[in-house]
Amino acid sequence: MTSKRGAKAAPRPRRIVLTGAAGFVGGAVARVLRERGDTVVALVRDPQRAPVLTELAVEVVEDDLSDIGRLSEILRGADAVIHAAGSYRIGISKAEHGEMWDANVGTTTRVLDAAEAAATPRILYVSTANVFGNTHGVVVDESYRRDLREDFLSWYDETKYGAHEVAEQRIAGGAPIVIALPSQVYGPGDHSSIGDQLRRANAGKLPYRAVDDVGLGFVHVDDLAAGIVAGLDRGESGRSYVLSGPTTTLADAIALAAGIGGRKPPAIRVPTGLLRAIAPIGRIVGQPNLREVISASAGVTYWASAARAKDELGWETRDIETGLRDTFGAAG
Repeated sequence: MTSKRGAKAAPRPRRIVLTGAAGFVGGAVARVLRERGDTVVALVRDPQRAPVLTELAVEVVEDDLSDIGRLSEILRGADAVIHAAGSYRIGISKAEHGEMWDANVGTTTRVLDAAEAAATPRILYVSTANVFGNTHGVVVDESYRRDLREDFLSWYDETKYGAHEVAEQRIAGGAPIVIALPSQVYGPGDHSSIGDQLRRANAGKLPYRAVDDVGLGFVHVDDLAAGIVAGLDRGESGRSYVLSGPTTTLADAIALAAGIGGRKPPAIRVPTGLLRAIAPIGRIVGQPNLREVISASAGVTYWASAARAKDELGWETRDIETGLRDTFGAAG
C-alpha cells in the first residue's frame, strides 16, 4: 500500500541484517521478511536459542553486538539493518543496571556506529512508546516530549530513552534512520509479565490483580512486525512512527482475556498502598525491586496514537479482543 506522502512500495528482495531475531518481536519480523523473499542475516548471541530461524532459512550468525568492526563487516553490502535487540524487564536490582544499559544503549550505539562505517543505506531502529513516559491519561503522538523534570519510571525507561536519544542524535547528523515506537506487545509465545497475567486470567488461574490501572496500548506481535517492515519500506528517514494498538487498562485486558476463556477476572485486587508498604521486603515475595514495579505501573498511562503510521505507512492493527482470541486459540 502506498502512503499518502507518496512513499514507494517495497523494492526487490533485499539482504537485511536483523538484531534481536531470537526474541519475541524479532522472530516475528524475521518471519515477515522471509515470507516475502528477503534474505535475512540474524545476529544472535546463542544460535541454540534460535531453531525457528533455521526453519525459516534465515542466515544465523553468532554475535553479541560488542565488536563494531565485526558488525561493520557483517553489514557491508546489506541493503538495510533492523535493530530490534534490547532488554525489557521492570523491577530489576541495581546489580543488573549495567547489563541492561549495555543491552539497550550500548548495543544501539555500536550498531549505528557499524552501520555508518559500512555505509548501510537504510536503518530501522525499534525503540518504544515508553520514551514518552507517563502520558497522564492523554493519547499523545510523535511530536510529544516528556517532561524530564519528572523522574524516569524504571531503569528500563531510562535506558530506552537513552538509546532513543542516541538514534535521534544520529538522525540529526544525517543518518538514514527510521524509528519504530511499539506499545505493549502481546500474542502467542509472549513470556512477559503482562503476557503471563493475561494467559493465567484466560485459564482461570490468576489469583489476584495488582497495579492493573496501568494504561497500555496493546499491539499484536504479528501486526507490530508488519508495521516494522512497513517502516523499513515506506517510512521517511528521520521520522518516528508509533506502532500502538488500541489503548486500554491492564484491568480491562485481564477481564477480556478471562471472558474469552469463559472465566471471571480475579475478584481480589491487592491495594497499591499495601504493595508500597511491603516493598522493602519485596525479595521475600520474589520481587527484588517492587518499588520500581509500582512506580512504572500504578496510575501510569503509556498511551500513544498510531495515526501517523496508519496515514503514512498504510498500517493497521487488530482490536484487542480479536488479538486475544488469536493468542489463546479461541473461536470467534
